Amino acid sequence: MPSDRPSAPSRAPLAIGAGVLAAAVLLGWASYTATKPEGSGAGTSAAAAAETRPRSALESVARRDADDPLAVGRHDAPVVLVEYADFQCGYCGVFARDTEPELVRRYVEDGTLRIEFRNFPIFGEESEAAARAAWAAGRQGRFWEFHAAAYAEDAAGEGFTADRLRALAEEAGVADLDRFARDMDGDKARGAVARDRAEGYKLGVASTPSFLVNGYPVSGAQPLAVFADEVEEAARAAKDRG
Repeated sequence: MPSDRPSAPSRAPLAIGAGVLAAAVLLGWASYTATKPEGSGAGTSAAAAAETRPRSALESVARRDADDPLAVGRHDAPVVLVEYADFQCGYCGVFARDTEPELVRRYVEDGTLRIEFRNFPIFGEESEAAARAAWAAGRQGRFWEFHAAAYAEDAAGEGFTADRLRALAEEAGVADLDRFARDMDGDKARGAVARDRAEGYKLGVASTPSFLVNGYPVSGAQPLAVFADEVEEAARAAKDRG
């Protein structure tokens, strides 16, 4: 389960709120794995598969805001994947380049899946700055283009200085770079990033990338097949519930 963890000093804030809902995550996961059919559902009807996956208490983490620039897919899609990620996280980049585009092609485009990104900067000041820059790009409708540029394979290791972030914004097609700079350094950007990070800590997120698929946790940049199975099972369960 590849994922990136912060250094010891960066992990300290986790102690503040991690316990509040971490137990709910773990209990939900234990309930699911204890009842999941063997053999990836082979020989199991859709109705029976859905019965093994009750509604998660954490399904409400999905915001389903139709105007959220950090989300892609219908706000009323039956399945929502929430991702907690850091732009300096190597495995987040692997997911962004290798897995997410295929999930979009297979499930977002047909209305099954919505993906909601949460900024979860845990690797220091440049991670924090990149998160605010991504949010600022979103204010001009270019979050996903910035996301792609920041996670590009040839961008790894270049850091996120102010000049680099401005260059990424330009590459992403952000129209007003002066507004981008103001937004990135403004209180609204800081508040939005703080909100996402606090939500992650409250859920017990300890490494990146971390995901919830209709409230059920998936840890690390798992293979595409793992995410596909999760999305399809969540979709069956949602359909069965009506």
